[in-house]
Amino acid sequence: MKSNLIKAVFFVLLIGLVYFSHIFMIKPANSDLGRQKVKVAESIDKLRQLKSAPAAIEDLRKQLAELEDGIKLLESRLPDESEIYTVLENVTVIALQQGLVPKTIRTLKPKNNNGYIEQPLKLELHGDFESYYSFLLALEKLDRITNIPELIIKKNSELDGYMEAVFVVNIFFQDSSV
Repeated sequence: MKSNLIKAVFFVLLIGLVYFSHIFMIKPANSDLGRQKVKVAESIDKLRQLKSAPAAIEDLRKQLAELEDGIKLLESRLPDESEIYTVLENVTVIALQQGLVPKTIRTLKPKNNNGYIEQPLKLELHGDFESYYSFLLALEKLDRITNIPELIIKKNSELDGYMEAVFVVNIFFQDSSV
């Protein structure tokens, strides 16, 4: 009987050893293994992102080159401040070529913005509608950046089909002080 008791005690000790080794060794090892798997998955994701980074950098370089080309194009359309009289002369010549009679053309106070100057020109022109329309189309085709923020058109009561237009043309120039 003594041998059966020894076997039973040994069996209980063996079961207890398995139970305590599971609680104190295997469970912590499994939870640590789970944390390590999460870290490895995060590292793999970071590596994938790093592998795609050179392509993204190349795309950004292409976009930057396109933006620089766009800026150069816009700057080429912005004459130097010293060319204002040339542009003013071009506007006057276009008005005359289209059959309009300039009554007054004068420069208004320029607006200094970051990197460029906005020079408003106030014009008063007389002529028929078709000439005025042709003038606006030719003004739009100028190799300069312009806009017309103010426009007043009055019908000439004495001549049928004729009109008087008073408007402001903004011409943009590079700021030579920048």
